[in-house]
Formats: sequence, C-alpha cells, structure tokens
Amino acid sequence: MFTSLVFRRLFGCGSSFRQESYTTSTVQTTIPGYVAGAWTIDPVHSDVSFTVKHMMVSKVRGHFRTFSGTLVSSDDVTQSSVTAEIDLSSFDTNNEQRDNHIRSKDFFEVATYPTLTFRSAGIRADGESHVIDGELTLHGVTKSVPLAVEINGFGPDAYGGYRAGFSATTVINRSDFGVDIKMPMDGGGVVVGDKINRRVEIEAVLDQPQA
Repeated sequence: MFTSLVFRRLFGCGSSFRQESYTTSTVQTTIPGYVAGAWTIDPVHSDVSFTVKHMMVSKVRGHFRTFSGTLVSSDDVTQSSVTAEIDLSSFDTNNEQRDNHIRSKDFFEVATYPTLTFRSAGIRADGESHVIDGELTLHGVTKSVPLAVEINGFGPDAYGGYRAGFSATTVINRSDFGVDIKMPMDGGGVVVGDKINRRVEIEAVLDQPQA
C-alpha cells in the first residue's frame, strides 16, 4: 500500500521508460491497457477547476493553475492510491480583484493556509465507475470527501512513455472547512454560494511499472 511519495513537478514530456517495457495487467481488472505502477500527474495536460454560485443567479468558473500529485495503480484497482496538492495562491477566475479577495482572510487565507491537499483512503466500484474516498484538507480543516471517477484510458504516448487519463468530480461546502463568510445581499441570498462544484481532468505519466 502506498504510504509516501514526494510530490514533484513533471519537468518534461518525455519518459525514460520505453513502450516495449510495459506489460498490461490482467489481474483484478479488465480496463484496456491498464498498467500497475507509480505515476506523476502532468500539470501541462491536466486541469483543476471549480464553479460556485454568484449573486444567486449565475455561476463563476475558476481554475487552480499550480498543482502536483502522484498515483499508484495496483493490480487490484481498488488497492490503488492517489495524493495531490494544490497551491491556493494560484486561484484564477480571470479577475485580479476578485482573486485577491478569495486569497484573503475572508476566504482561503492563503498566507496561513497555502495549500489544499487530498490523500485517498480507499477506492470502491460504483457500477461501471469508481469512487475514491479520501481526506481533503483545506483552511486547516480535514474532511472525508468522495471523488466520482471516470477512467478515460491508458496507452502509449508520442515520446516512448505511457500515460493514463482520469476525470473526477465532487461537491464540497466551503463552510465545512471554516470558509464561512456570508456576504448577504439586501434583497436576500448571498453574494458567493456555499456549495463548490470541483472538476479535475488528470493526465498522468508512468514513472515506474510495477515489477
């Protein structure tokens, strides 16, 4: 079971492992091209985004531009694991004034709590999909959060390496993590909603196939 891998950036698109060295796992999974091993998230080809309700009538979309993470896929997919870290100062909604406010003590308080982290605690099948149950830490508070996961595929890349793609979604309430500013409006409702819809698109590069 994965217990500790250092978060690291992907410094290039290539891989030192050649395609012919990979063997597809056929134990416990029928996912085409599935390979057991250790993977690094490629931040250039991945995306972490969110939407939150604004003024009770619309939704604002934003992204976190800086993040990193590792995955370990096991022969039994339910024994796989993932860890990830997001730099909260990289918050981006394409409006500098709003972004600086979200970074302030009213919301994320990034000077004190600079990162969001996620560490899986287990993976379970959910029909034809999977759910990653994990611990999400934000604003100094850790809560159990499930991620609904779609496995998009496994296969060789154009550089002699091997890649995997995943989509994941979850919904959290920011107030559960102590980010509970209300900002009520005169006519009722609040400026910024409590519910945050998060979506993650991940492309990961195989570092080391499982022996």
